[in-house]
Amino acid sequence: MRVLVTGGAGFVGANLGIALKQRQPGWEVTALDNLKRRGSELNLPRLREAGIAFAHGDVRERSDLLELGPFDALVECSAEPSALAGLEGGGDYVVDTNLLGAHHCLELARRDDAYLVFLSTSRVYPVAALNEVALVESETRFELEPEQGLPGVSEAGISEHFPLDGARTLYGTSKLAAELLIAEYEAAFGLRAVVNRCGVIAGPWQMGKVDQGVFTYWTLAHRLGQPLTYIGYGGSGKQVRDLLHVEDLVDLIERQLLDPDHWAGFTGNVGGGRDCSLSLLETTEICRELTGNEVPIEGIPEPRPGDVPIYISDCELLYRHTDWRPERGPRGILADINGWISENETAVRTSLT
Repeated sequence: MRVLVTGGAGFVGANLGIALKQRQPGWEVTALDNLKRRGSELNLPRLREAGIAFAHGDVRERSDLLELGPFDALVECSAEPSALAGLEGGGDYVVDTNLLGAHHCLELARRDDAYLVFLSTSRVYPVAALNEVALVESETRFELEPEQGLPGVSEAGISEHFPLDGARTLYGTSKLAAELLIAEYEAAFGLRAVVNRCGVIAGPWQMGKVDQGVFTYWTLAHRLGQPLTYIGYGGSGKQVRDLLHVEDLVDLIERQLLDPDHWAGFTGNVGGGRDCSLSLLETTEICRELTGNEVPIEGIPEPRPGDVPIYISDCELLYRHTDWRPERGPRGILADINGWISENETAVRTSLT
């Protein structure tokens, strides 16, 4: 099996490539990355030690992909993942990376008759509709009401039946457009592909930022003594996201690579669900316990463009398709992140400054 991982020096791509090589030593794994994101350079020694071939290239450049291969499978992990991307300076990079890059990956998969595993996002669901879901406020978080006025939303979270009309950030739109393009390639060329609409992914080796990788960012701030801000919804920190350990995602993708006939044509939510979700307020308390540090936290009442008060992945469609389930809980995920920072603090500090 010859596997290409695009975005292969990034958080998900590097963890995935290394795990696949460890679990399937007979596979040939290649990682392609443009190394644009700070911290991705820290993964190059890890990839090399794992026996993974590295190609310095960019999915925006078709020739960078087509000069590689051939491959049996392609895992598309490359993305500009920030929900705020493109708000200043235009959307060229996010659209070119997430949509044009996906098109180039599809052309490579078509050329090689390769199986495509595509990492999409929960951000395909529109912002305005997510801000209209009925909520109840508890002491530490927002919860979804049992009775909702919109389809595809329940106490379990947001399902694939949630309405797709409306704006969803340039990041979400470019990923949804890529999903539609995949469907066309499936119909026109017989491409085999699976689409994973991932919620928040977290774990070691993630260079978390305020607009992407929030749980790692929160842990980093506590570990390094940096101030934080609760932004929006009264500045209370009660906004909620589900989270998925990167190793749980790796487990799922390995299954998908091993059984393409079972997964081809599937598009579904992939996340931690209600049982693995946290508010920022709850995250703060766990981070204080894990690090022994308390950092100043400011509250800003007004949300930013693209913010939503709650997103939880309803993964019922996925669970009907497989017996895979997330195995790691929220506290364990934050503990793993804290342990990784402790073991690599000098390198992490350097990459973030």
